[in-house]
Amino acid sequence: MCGIAGELRFDGTAPDQAGLRRMVARLARRGPDGEGLHVDGPVALGHRRLAIIDLSERSRQPMVDAATGLALVFNGTLYNYPQLRAELIGKGHSFHSDGDTEVLLRAFAEWGEACVERLQGAFAFAIWDRLAGNLFLARDRLGIKPLYYSLDARRLRFASTPQALLAAGGIDTGIDPAALHHHLTLHAVVPAPSTLLQGVRKLPPAGMMRVGVDGGLASRPYWRLAATRPDKPLREAEWREAIHDALRQAVRKRLQIADVKVGVLLSGGLDSSLLVALLAEQGAQDLLTFSVGFEDQPEERGHEFEYSDAVAAHFATRHHQFHIPNSQVLGRLPEAVDAMAEPMVGQDAVAFYLLAEQVAKTVKVVQSGQGADEVFGGYYWYPRMHADTLGSPLERFRRHYFDRDHAEYLETVDPAHHGPDHTAFTVAARLTEPDADRFIDQVLRMDVTMLITDDPVKRVDNMTMAWGLEARVPFLDHELVEIAARMPPELKLASSGKHILKSIARGLLPDAVIDREKGYFPMPALKYVRGEFLEFMRDILESRACRQRGLFQRDYVRKLLAAPEKHHTRIQGSKLWHLALLEFWLQRNVDGCA
Repeated sequence: MCGIAGELRFDGTAPDQAGLRRMVARLARRGPDGEGLHVDGPVALGHRRLAIIDLSERSRQPMVDAATGLALVFNGTLYNYPQLRAELIGKGHSFHSDGDTEVLLRAFAEWGEACVERLQGAFAFAIWDRLAGNLFLARDRLGIKPLYYSLDARRLRFASTPQALLAAGGIDTGIDPAALHHHLTLHAVVPAPSTLLQGVRKLPPAGMMRVGVDGGLASRPYWRLAATRPDKPLREAEWREAIHDALRQAVRKRLQIADVKVGVLLSGGLDSSLLVALLAEQGAQDLLTFSVGFEDQPEERGHEFEYSDAVAAHFATRHHQFHIPNSQVLGRLPEAVDAMAEPMVGQDAVAFYLLAEQVAKTVKVVQSGQGADEVFGGYYWYPRMHADTLGSPLERFRRHYFDRDHAEYLETVDPAHHGPDHTAFTVAARLTEPDADRFIDQVLRMDVTMLITDDPVKRVDNMTMAWGLEARVPFLDHELVEIAARMPPELKLASSGKHILKSIARGLLPDAVIDREKGYFPMPALKYVRGEFLEFMRDILESRACRQRGLFQRDYVRKLLAAPEKHHTRIQGSKLWHLALLEFWLQRNVDGCA
């Protein structure tokens, strides 16, 4: 895992090397183990390295092959690189390093753009092809690794974060009205290619894009997820065996493909506990596990240590437990917001940031349970949507998920940002795409291929990579996801959600962990807003910067400030925190960069 950046000029002038150096410097925390730059005619590439595979200098980047005219910058891990390497050797390729970076470079030389269809892993990369005169960019199927870009008549710039693009200068930082609508109605999700900033775009998951030196651009997806039943129906036992086997392989790959120690983020919930059980089932020795907790509120506990402790004891892991007081949460919040590529309203963003800081002192790679709820139907709103049969797919989804309906959105933002119901258009289109048998299949596929990318997946990447820590997510192995998407919804929604995972876990985990009521990564102080947290948000929303920006209607802000605990979204987020976080992110990351 690393940070990548680059520039391709269309206007015949040399790349801005000073701008590239500023971009690379802004990515230093993603790659603390080294830096590299490469300039070749109209293109300049930059890289910050987090050394996980082949720790030697032979795998440093940018990686250049003078014979083929190719130069690569790559962020991520290819879990099938040993197999690809063997196949490429059989085709006559020779290798000078032992890592996955050179395998990717040779794969492009052999198969061209079609190489992406052979890759298994989490990745974002750019390859400059000097002989063809174009730059090729691609992102993994589920968007686990980020890739942002800016494009105008003079040049294309790309980077792992918007902040790196902003550091280079010349970015339009005006607010994108459609993105703002998505952000405030869809739990801070802004689907690709948009971001909140007019001048910053992002490559979609499973996206590939070719840009020529003349500015010509071509892009398309290279993978789509089908949520249809197989021609030959399977019994529940057969589905369980197929999922169990795919999950074993996903966990094994993410353990073995590393030249450093791999740990597990153990929340105490079913998903992370099952990862520990599967690793132990495969004979993994000396497992390191890590848990974090926070202060309780009267309405909600701030930790789940009794469950994580039980799992750690059951498997005799080397367990690390961190308890973080609210004073530290509030004091460190600005740092966490600085690490957000885009504003993230999930309570656990700060939790992951503070946990990653501690974990990175011990290991460089961890496995994490993100994605299991979306892939296997674990959230409480899925059964509600499934049971709600009134109206269109959009209406059934909206009633149980949208943070604000369009009327409240118009009440929230200044009239200058009013417009159509952008979120409704996006969701309706995604829910009616072909190759999904039933409504809940449509919902889960949209969640896995769009919503998750810009909520938990991005959150985990940003908060861990801020400390040079790579988080691997086995539940988002694309081969596992493909099998799960074809499974009947009943095997997901039964047993109060994730039925098939609970069935696999039975006998591997203590029953108390399997049968407990589902928990969420607790950060009560950002859900039940009071005391110093309320004053912190009040200061942000009443600041001069916020008033001058004029994003929100003051009457709406005053209503939330007067009774913050009465205004929660349908999935129990604080509407006040949503507004305060957005404004604070703009102040910390954008103001002064225009």
